[in-house]
Amino acid sequence: MNKAKKAIAERVPDIDVVIEMLDARLPASSANPMLAQLTRGKRALKILNKQDLADPQVTRLWLDHYNAQPNTRALALDAGDRAPTQKLITACRDLVPARGGLDKPLRVLICGIPNVGKSTLINTMTGRRAAKTGNEPGITKAQQRILLADDFELFDTPGMLWPKILVEEGGYNLAASGAIGRNAMDEEDVSLMLLNYLMRRYADALCQRYKLASIEGLQDIDVLEAIGRKRGAMLPGGRVNIQKAAEVVLTDFRAGATGRMTLERPEEWTEWLKTAREREARRQAEREAREKEKQGKKTAE
Repeated sequence: MNKAKKAIAERVPDIDVVIEMLDARLPASSANPMLAQLTRGKRALKILNKQDLADPQVTRLWLDHYNAQPNTRALALDAGDRAPTQKLITACRDLVPARGGLDKPLRVLICGIPNVGKSTLINTMTGRRAAKTGNEPGITKAQQRILLADDFELFDTPGMLWPKILVEEGGYNLAASGAIGRNAMDEEDVSLMLLNYLMRRYADALCQRYKLASIEGLQDIDVLEAIGRKRGAMLPGGRVNIQKAAEVVLTDFRAGATGRMTLERPEEWTEWLKTAREREARRQAEREAREKEKQGKKTAE
């Protein structure tokens, strides 16, 4: 993370546009607050990748949300888009119309969290294996310079997460998408949080995928156990193998097998962020109070 942060900080002064690739299923959760700090004041292009896995109606809400922000454009792409280069170049040129030509080429930095599909997009645009790809986060290790046109330079950077995830829901969404390694969070907890949201927003799709008659009145753990029984994830004695059931739920979501689903809406994220900031402010006040009390005791002694 520190290496990626340093590489971005060194490159930013010469950059005209910063492209941030986001997961269309969790746009705000996959937006890096550290990147926002490093690139403050730069024109921004938000790419909502994997739109073929996301709820199309919610994707439109997010595109409207980002396009309403100053000096920002937003595009939605997916793995089936075989000609993304011109869309990307056009959007960047629209953001900085004064740049172009061999004497003042447009310099663009592309960033994104691990496993968001950045390397796959770059390989599609270049028509060759310019960037390594894989199903595990952290494949791209070094910064790369790619010429997409004579006057269009694209600088790729390693995927970068941030040291502290403020919004709890965002952390679970990142884990559900596979952006966070398997050892970082308990898969059972992640699957339960995922099911809790899907039960509220996509109940019919859940029932259809796992052939459940109804989930009305059930808790998330009840649904997880029902899925385990349907998929044969069983232990001796007729008990459900919760770990295996959790893996089924997460694997299906990541592959889009459960349906096109998005785990957050702009208005939901606003509320989550507000709550997280209030919680963090209380924690900070409590820490300061404890420190003050500790100093007071030392003074008294």
